[in-house]
Amino acid sequence: QVQLVESGGGLVQAGGSLRLSCAASGGTFSSLDMAWFRQPPGQEREFVAAIKAAISWSGDKRLYQDAVKGRFTIPRDNAKNTVDLQMNSLKPEDTADYYCAARTTGLLLKLRVQEYGYWGQGTQVTVSS
Repeated sequence: QVQLVESGGGLVQAGGSLRLSCAASGGTFSSLDMAWFRQPPGQEREFVAAIKAAISWSGDKRLYQDAVKGRFTIPRDNAKNTVDLQMNSLKPEDTADYYCAARTTGLLLKLRVQEYGYWGQGTQVTVSS
């Protein structure tokens, strides 16, 4: 059973940066596709970014939601079993609860909530204008 624990959320002014971290345990991290989702207040949970498992050799290695391309990156550290979400040039519309998610790697990266079986508890990010 994979456990995921997020950290790093908080309050930041628009234009600022924040780095979220997700620590994984209980599974073989190198075989997991990792992703970040977010849920803005009163809205559905949505895909933010994903990164392929270290052992995967096929398909896109990273994917981003259009709204965060060029501002967010999703680095993973397979030695530390962590995946981060580096968020730059933050906007008020980035305000949301952010969730780390994992799934056993497949042919392609997945973007839907239903495709991920392991979830963290979430961390709140608030961007003030």
